[in-house]
Amino acid sequence: MTTSHRYSKTRTTFGLWQLIQLAPALLVVVGLFGGALALALLQSLGFAPWFGINEFPNPNYFLALWSEPDFWRSLWLTLYYGLASTVVGLVISVPLALTFERRFRGSKTLLALTRLPLMIPYTVGIALALLMLGNGGILSRLAAGLGLITDPGEFPRVLQTHWGWGVIAVYVWKQVPFMTLALLAVLMGIGQGTREAARILGASQVQVFWRITLPQLMPGVVSASLICFAFNVGAFEAPFILGGGHPETLPVLAWRYFNDANYTYQLQGMAVIVSLILVSGSILVGYLAIVRRFERVRGKAP
Repeated sequence: MTTSHRYSKTRTTFGLWQLIQLAPALLVVVGLFGGALALALLQSLGFAPWFGINEFPNPNYFLALWSEPDFWRSLWLTLYYGLASTVVGLVISVPLALTFERRFRGSKTLLALTRLPLMIPYTVGIALALLMLGNGGILSRLAAGLGLITDPGEFPRVLQTHWGWGVIAVYVWKQVPFMTLALLAVLMGIGQGTREAARILGASQVQVFWRITLPQLMPGVVSASLICFAFNVGAFEAPFILGGGHPETLPVLAWRYFNDANYTYQLQGMAVIVSLILVSGSILVGYLAIVRRFERVRGKAP
């Protein structure tokens, strides 16, 4: 047996052993999430015998949903919240990660303060947003007390607006610590040797960032942005409480279908969920394909 054959056999055996070790966790994940997704798909296609409905396969629930202009408005709003908050979070997190990479006096304390939102639930963050940013909140009363406005009611409306500034603010507040820690871990792993060598050779700070730092950060950027975007498009609490009303995000729209007295609307609510999964999944796959192409052009991917 040649050396290459022995190496291939050893690698195959190692891969099978890893798969066996992961089997319990995979069974739980596939059973819970895969089973729920399969059940949602069956219901959206008319399979709900507990309601006395068994029309499988019936695409009319999807067709009725997709023919409504409100669905497309809700889809646009959902993607807007997901994309805007992810981009803003990245714009803030990248400089923070680069700052914390350089050890300075008080950096550990600041990093610990940055982590605080990770320990606070989203619902508490929403309550804080209502207390701080509402027209009768702390900031509006402080502005009135300082004479910047004559009445707290004159404070610029931040919450429950069409553009969802309050929703985006809560998402960013919660996601920046996660993104910062993910990017900081990447930076600590690669070190500063390449960047220091580039500076010695005469590269400017801008050139070092765009040609060295950002490409090295891409694994962390991709993973953090995918996780945050996927969470944002599926979140319910913040758009429901802080959103501007009509149109609503798809999770809120699905919730309203589920709570309708007509139980057939629950099947249309499942169609909303499946449609959201299909759209967001397609966006994530396309995003990964673009990143892989970018890395291949730069010679970093097989």
